Amino acid sequence: MKLKKLFFLLFFQLILTSFHAQEANISNAIRLISTTKEFIAGAKIILEFKVEKETKFQLYCSNSYGSSIIESENSGNKISFEIPEFLTKKRGVLSWEVLATKEKVSGNITILSIQKPVTIETYLGPPSIDAGAVDYTMLVVIPTDSLDNPIRDNSKVLVKHQFLKSEKETAIYTDKLIGYKNIFSPLKSGRIIISSESFGLNSKEFDVNVMPAIATNFKLFVNRNHEYADGNQITTFYTSVIKDKNNNIVSDGSFVEFFIRNKTKNILKTFGTTINGIAKAKMIHPDYEEKWKVKAYFIGIAESNVLEVNYKKVIEDYMVSFSENNRKIKVGPLKSFMNQTIPDGLSVKLAIYQNNILIKQLYEESKNGFTEFYLDPNIFENNSYKIITETAGIQKEFKEIKL
Repeated sequence: MKLKKLFFLLFFQLILTSFHAQEANISNAIRLISTTKEFIAGAKIILEFKVEKETKFQLYCSNSYGSSIIESENSGNKISFEIPEFLTKKRGVLSWEVLATKEKVSGNITILSIQKPVTIETYLGPPSIDAGAVDYTMLVVIPTDSLDNPIRDNSKVLVKHQFLKSEKETAIYTDKLIGYKNIFSPLKSGRIIISSESFGLNSKEFDVNVMPAIATNFKLFVNRNHEYADGNQITTFYTSVIKDKNNNIVSDGSFVEFFIRNKTKNILKTFGTTINGIAKAKMIHPDYEEKWKVKAYFIGIAESNVLEVNYKKVIEDYMVSFSENNRKIKVGPLKSFMNQTIPDGLSVKLAIYQNNILIKQLYEESKNGFTEFYLDPNIFENNSYKIITETAGIQKEFKEIKL
């Protein structure tokens, strides 16, 4: 009984060994007979092999888009594999390998894009650049075929751009899926129109704004009706036409600040924005004799010269009268430089001191050439006070005024 079992096991092992040997021989006897290594995207791709014995095989194929395992189609001593359509539509390298062979049977296929683009993907930026042939915008183009594959490397693309009366056409060549060109700004400001062409297909139109470069230093001027410090008229400061180094006028709306330093070293400030390269700012006349030093700044970029502006005293003298037990104080008449009544609104200050200590300061504005103050008995008790009036930079002091 034991001999029978032993004999049966030996016989079974012999059959298995024979079967594996036969399978190995069949697997080793497979040879590629297809010679085409390059295909156009979308074309049918069939790999044919010669085998010694009709046997089913599997083929593993893969590219950047995906992978698949294909069963063979047998025809006598030939087998074939048809690559799935979703893999044949994408350009690039497709790798394949026959499975379950003792020795590796593998290879690569190159799938080329259709050399007839149907779209041109275009990217352009930045949309605004500075004039002066230093700044630039970059155009990137990707011509793609009907299967959305970028066309082949070293394909010619024409880049066209127009500026003012100049039209240029430059050839670039695609590399690693794209073609690109740096378009430098001209010396003048304006707008560049850009397009591209590949194998007769034209892109849509793009444009780039060429803005003036940074401003250069400029001059400052003043305009006023007269030079008197009447606290009423307006002084207008204005710049020369502000330009960049290439003589382009700066953009409208550019911000310019005007700093004014007076005799007491205090600083006044006004501002304006450019229109046609000129910035204007206004400041009311001082109401006393003054000397201004004015300078304008295109902040952080450019500046003007220092402009000195002098204002003459508008009032030489004025009268102060007291009534109603010295509680009613009338200042005026206030006469201007042609002996005319000063315009309404001139500031008049009244300071009240007691024992050389300031008690109160009152302010009023002139009307019809006069200003009146009233010292309320509920606030200012009957006593002796020192009173000082001041207007247009002229002070008058009255000691020992009894209320």
